[in-house]
Amino acid sequence: MTLAEAARRRTRTRRNRVDPSQQGTVEPSPNGTADSSARGAASAKAPLFGWPLLLGIVGVAALLALSLFTGVYDIFGGDGGAQMFQITRIPRTIALVLAGAAMAMCGLVMQLLTQNRFVEPTTTGTTEWAGLGLMLTVIIYPDASIAARMVGAIIAAFVGTLVFFVFLRRVSLKSSLIVPIVGIMLGAVVGAVSTFIAVQTDMLQSLGIWFAGSFTSILRGQYETLWIVTAVVVAIFVLADRFTVAGLGKEIATNVGLNYNQILLLGTVFVAIATGVVTVVVGNLPFLGLIVPNIVSLIRGDDLRSNLPWVCLLGIAIVTVCDLVGRIIVMPFEVPVSLILGVVGAAVFVALLLRQRKVG
Repeated sequence: MTLAEAARRRTRTRRNRVDPSQQGTVEPSPNGTADSSARGAASAKAPLFGWPLLLGIVGVAALLALSLFTGVYDIFGGDGGAQMFQITRIPRTIALVLAGAAMAMCGLVMQLLTQNRFVEPTTTGTTEWAGLGLMLTVIIYPDASIAARMVGAIIAAFVGTLVFFVFLRRVSLKSSLIVPIVGIMLGAVVGAVSTFIAVQTDMLQSLGIWFAGSFTSILRGQYETLWIVTAVVVAIFVLADRFTVAGLGKEIATNVGLNYNQILLLGTVFVAIATGVVTVVVGNLPFLGLIVPNIVSLIRGDDLRSNLPWVCLLGIAIVTVCDLVGRIIVMPFEVPVSLILGVVGAAVFVALLLRQRKVG
């Protein structure tokens, strides 16, 4: 029996003890919303692979192919077109895949661990902490390599995410809508500290460049460290059942023999690694981890394991579409993908807030 199955059985047993007439309902989460993880664990397992997923893969592949052949430089008729294709287009497309999948998965993990649909690296201050760590690393070691900068960003992101989780455990919030607001406020404080330090050290322009998420500077030889996030994505797939059980709450997770604190720490490490690496190589990708898991959940329900491939595909698709729009809208110039993604993400965020308020 897997941990997820044991958790489902224990959840049903507890409901039977409370009131047999309430079977099939979902207990409210500590934040006042229905526990989506419980609904996912209680539902029957959907098939992981099928024709819809195959069609989704084909659709994303078509978007990536379009990305390969979109740009100002004529790779077919221009001088050195083949070299330009290998140096810029292929690395950029690979970066779209890795960054989109990683940040979407980070949002999913954070939403499970906090039992809140409005949580992701942008709404918890994790991205701002990563930027602060990156800047401090450059200040201390001006000639720091990309790997050293990533270490600084990952450590700061890990500390910042832990601070947010500790705050949630110490302070009881009655509304799930307050949680992302608190996270955004913490991120704003960290961002203000970063700006102050940047002004004092004449690094304000560099800070702006780091937070402007863009794939323009992705070149062969400068993006390869982004492959690190592949290990994070694979690890989340492997540990999906454990994250599902942890999303049911500390009491249920402990009762089925799961070390809740260990899983919480592991999830924080995964989020910190992915956020730190993506921030250093690409920059800020706002709201991606928020909108992707929610859209997938609205369409397919809350079966975590069968939703994981869809979260990856939708994350890649949204980042690719936003990047294509940024390349085309003011051609021959480019708009940072973070600008397009921020507009789309903010609109979806507001729609989710209004829907949550309407549902109650």
